[in-house]
Amino acid sequence: MSDKLEFTGERFTPECMREIWYEHFHRYVFARELVRGERVLDAACGEGYGSALLAQAAESVEGVDLSAQAIEHARGRYRSETLRFKQADCTELPFEEGEFDCVVSFETLEHLEQHEKLLREFRRVLKPEGFLLISTPDKAIYTDRLKNSNEYHLRELYRPEFESLLASEFPAFRLWGQKLLFQSALWSLQPQSGVQFQQDREGQVSETSVPVHEPVYLLALCAAQEDFLPSPGSGVSLFDDAAESVYQHYYHEIRKNMSTGQMLIDKDREINELKAQLASSTAKLPWWRRWFGKA
Repeated sequence: MSDKLEFTGERFTPECMREIWYEHFHRYVFARELVRGERVLDAACGEGYGSALLAQAAESVEGVDLSAQAIEHARGRYRSETLRFKQADCTELPFEEGEFDCVVSFETLEHLEQHEKLLREFRRVLKPEGFLLISTPDKAIYTDRLKNSNEYHLRELYRPEFESLLASEFPAFRLWGQKLLFQSALWSLQPQSGVQFQQDREGQVSETSVPVHEPVYLLALCAAQEDFLPSPGSGVSLFDDAAESVYQHYYHEIRKNMSTGQMLIDKDREINELKAQLASSTAKLPWWRRWFGKA
């Protein structure tokens, strides 16, 4: 069995590149710290990489997905005593009431029409004191402003709609925002409190007190003795501009390259079709026309 699941655009795979890789992995790394020692349901687990990350900290993880292919792949690629995968519809979960401490469901809502039924199922399988961690794109930004179009998204939500949906089953909730940012970073080269998450391409998550990147510039804060040194506060300082000029340039170039790539694919297909038409037309000519045509 291949260790890679084909990327079709419907679900993320770890072999994806650029911002989608950062976004998907960051959500699960964030969740991993919240589910330590808990019994977790990863609803719509897809390829299984996120369930495997959660299983590094959780007491146990059940990954469920509607796709039989995705579940078969996940069972073969990710194996752990604390991890199981099961094919199931997230709107009709095969679990008892109050079975889980936590439900994690990232980028699931927009793929379904039955949002209310989905939230009711999550509430049902959670313990009374359990919690849900769920994500979805903000339609106002993802679709309206950035002009993204995903054929697999059946029902996207604006933020007020998302908040209203959550409140219908979970009166207490807090929101986080997520976006890939391009920033100048200054960080202390001495150990600091706090955690900086790093994720390597082999799927292992490491935790360090400072970024692991090699700095391009060195900035020194100096004094005659230690007591005279001011404290900058946090060990990490981030800076960017309100217009997000670096990110906007990156976003423009990436979309331009993607558009050019699609144009080349379309042109290659058109050339092959014209070659096939020419070959078919030539085959219908009398033999003497074909012979003299080659002369």
